[in-house]
Amino acid sequence: MLCCFGHLLCTVHTCKTVVSTFTEAKLISTKLIYSNLIDRQQLNHYMDSTRASQQEGPRFDSSTSRWGWDLSVWSLYVLPVSAWVLSLYSPPGGPGPAQLSPSLAAMSLQSSTPEALRVVNLLQERNLLPPTPIPAPMPCLPQDLQKVNCNPEVFRCTLTSIPQTQSLLNKAKMPLGLLLHPFKDLSQLPVVTSSTIVRCRSCRTYINPFVSFLDQRRWKCNLCYRVNDVPEEFMYNPVSRAYGEPHKRPEVQNATIEFIAPSEYMLRPPQPAVYLFVLDVSHNAVETGYLNVFCQSLLDNINALPGDSRTKVGFITFDSTIHFYNLQEGLSQPQMLIVSDIEGETCLIFLSISLVQDLLKNLPNLFQKTMETQSALGSALQAAFKLLSPTGGRMSVFQTQLPNLGVGALQSREDPNQRASAKDIQHLSPATDFYKKLALDCSGQQVAVDLFLLSAQYCDLASLGCISRYSAGSVYYYPSYHHQHNPAQVERFQKDLKRYLTRKIGFEAVMRIRCTKGLSIHTFHGNFFVRSTDLLSLPNVNPDAGFAVQMSIEENLDDMQVVSFQAALLYTSSKGERRIRVHTLCLPVVNSLSDIFAGADVQAITGLLACMAVDRSVTASLSDARDAMTNAAIDSLASYRQSVLTIQQPGLLAPACLRLFPLYILALLKQKAFRTGTSTRLDDRVFAMCQLKYQPLAYAMLMIHPALYRVDDLTDEGALNINERTIPQPRVLQLSVEKLNREGAFLMDTGMIMYLWVGRNCNPNFLTQVLGVPSYTAYLLPDLDTAESQRTRAFIGWLRDQRPFSPTLHIIKDESQLKSSFMQNMIEDRTEAALSYYEFLLHLQQQISK
Repeated sequence: MLCCFGHLLCTVHTCKTVVSTFTEAKLISTKLIYSNLIDRQQLNHYMDSTRASQQEGPRFDSSTSRWGWDLSVWSLYVLPVSAWVLSLYSPPGGPGPAQLSPSLAAMSLQSSTPEALRVVNLLQERNLLPPTPIPAPMPCLPQDLQKVNCNPEVFRCTLTSIPQTQSLLNKAKMPLGLLLHPFKDLSQLPVVTSSTIVRCRSCRTYINPFVSFLDQRRWKCNLCYRVNDVPEEFMYNPVSRAYGEPHKRPEVQNATIEFIAPSEYMLRPPQPAVYLFVLDVSHNAVETGYLNVFCQSLLDNINALPGDSRTKVGFITFDSTIHFYNLQEGLSQPQMLIVSDIEGETCLIFLSISLVQDLLKNLPNLFQKTMETQSALGSALQAAFKLLSPTGGRMSVFQTQLPNLGVGALQSREDPNQRASAKDIQHLSPATDFYKKLALDCSGQQVAVDLFLLSAQYCDLASLGCISRYSAGSVYYYPSYHHQHNPAQVERFQKDLKRYLTRKIGFEAVMRIRCTKGLSIHTFHGNFFVRSTDLLSLPNVNPDAGFAVQMSIEENLDDMQVVSFQAALLYTSSKGERRIRVHTLCLPVVNSLSDIFAGADVQAITGLLACMAVDRSVTASLSDARDAMTNAAIDSLASYRQSVLTIQQPGLLAPACLRLFPLYILALLKQKAFRTGTSTRLDDRVFAMCQLKYQPLAYAMLMIHPALYRVDDLTDEGALNINERTIPQPRVLQLSVEKLNREGAFLMDTGMIMYLWVGRNCNPNFLTQVLGVPSYTAYLLPDLDTAESQRTRAFIGWLRDQRPFSPTLHIIKDESQLKSSFMQNMIEDRTEAALSYYEFLLHLQQQISK
């Protein structure tokens, strides 16, 4: 919050009058400056007094079930005067006036109480959800810096104003961290081809929009403040084809950019794209019918696999034995070799893309009558690893049961009686280190493992999931999969496969995250192997993967107005090009708690806390994680009440920017990953934890707090027009049964699943014009040529288009078996084992008042 300029005049001892308006202040400040009544020391003092502070990031203290907060802060507001005045202030080691003064001079005064700090009494204001999805908060930066800042869908911070010190962060009781979606599909991505990639000679930061040019021949790094020379080649701007404009080059005008890397960024020549499919063909697998769907999907998309003329595809099938397929050129048909000695060495065959179609057409029939019930998954993985080690690549594993033979064999650890009522859930950690060790071996050879788990029985995902987690792979989970009994899962499997087979992919990747000196990274979340303190090994990188990091403030940021973060992703494209994708984020530094709270990003905070809670559940206990999440809400609201509010009021008070924080914490407590008192299957719980750690924030938030809409009365009022389609925009409703009624139809979006709940007395017009049925008895969602049908399908299609995967749509009625799944997402209502939202608020108030 900018202080009135008159506040500056009050700090100058020679000033006799307080000026209340910006115009008067500028006139008087100019007179004072020219009469030497404001010296540099006084101006520095004012700048220090007007910096504001932000939120923080936690480390868990097991003795108190609390996370200690340690994160960094940016300066939020600066003196809104002329560029000449600002040029007097040049903090040592910080960004110079060449960068900041024009920007800061353009800043305008803000209201004394921004909307983010409006006081909200959570016990009195019930309808806190905005009518539309919540956008990411914008950092308080000058307009010219803000317009080139990184897209928050790609790179965002829990606090959009960074605290000046660690102690200030600790007082705010909020976590400091970054959330990244580094390989996100982008409609516009500037690509630069240059023999010289300009980087800081000291810290190796890539040149970006937030560096400062001292002159045409020198630039100052925004992370370590080293002054670097501008290379001669960089003087030429390929966009304008002008010489002498280094500050106008694409690298300095875009916070996200991709470089085609020269040879010095290659440890070896780019390898071909190699895809190896490892398929369970036991009796249980054949019964599910997944093999037919897989083979048909791969047949349909084989020509869309990312790659070039060198691309290779291969297959391994397994039950109690392992089967290899010789697909080499020159053979009239694929040859199958059976390896029965699963403990011994396997016969390795180099793979070729020819004859793949013949194999896929015949593969389901080869095992149609098998009665083999054993699964030698571990040995199959070892064989696949040996096949891929020379080149690296992607291993896609399809498993339908608990591995029970040879290396990596597992035993069931789930007790249905224990899971129904116990507060602390057992067996969230792996039963063996076999899969983690193999994953690390895979990572070292640039092999990523993706796991598709299709089973109606317990498969110990806590153990099997390690093969994907530490090799930068993905986990796909289809409980109760059956080609006849569960058509919704079959539909989701088909759509997931199409996306999986055709999406963009990067091989042999590493990602490094750098930040301004004084800040440090201490914990990473996602699927990867940490090669060094700030370097992640990613054998594969895909556009659906998210990452998070926790941060702390090691040195005070007293002399800094802004800080920067940069994520650099080096990878090999499927076409064999070595590329570097760079994202840079700039945030202000502040020195007041009120400014820290004003810049809080409640969704980013929730996403980071979810990652931390998953780790705590595995390393300590589920109850510890639940207590820590509750305490996170208690501590932050208590800090706000004690340190920010100037007038104490009754009730549970929160700044407007954090008004949804208690609701999101309650949603996490009721989420499948953390809830107690319900019969949540162990694999279901572990998969939910995997998703929270791996998914980008936008998708994770739908898991945590689904979106509910009424759709039986959609209109074109306020609709969006996208590609000549009219997209209705119904209001987001609270997740409570009181928002439902039997006369309506309601759509719930949980990310991976959508539920269309139709009331028993639903409007007959909706039944006939949208569902295409005359009555409530039975219906689907047909493609009807009616305005109502087009609106409904347009809205559902628009929601689906906002994510890379295709959620399954379930249409449910009062008597539907899926009704309980729908109702479990009604977060604001009381359940047998969990408080209602209002009861949870009372609990928070009681704890804060102690």
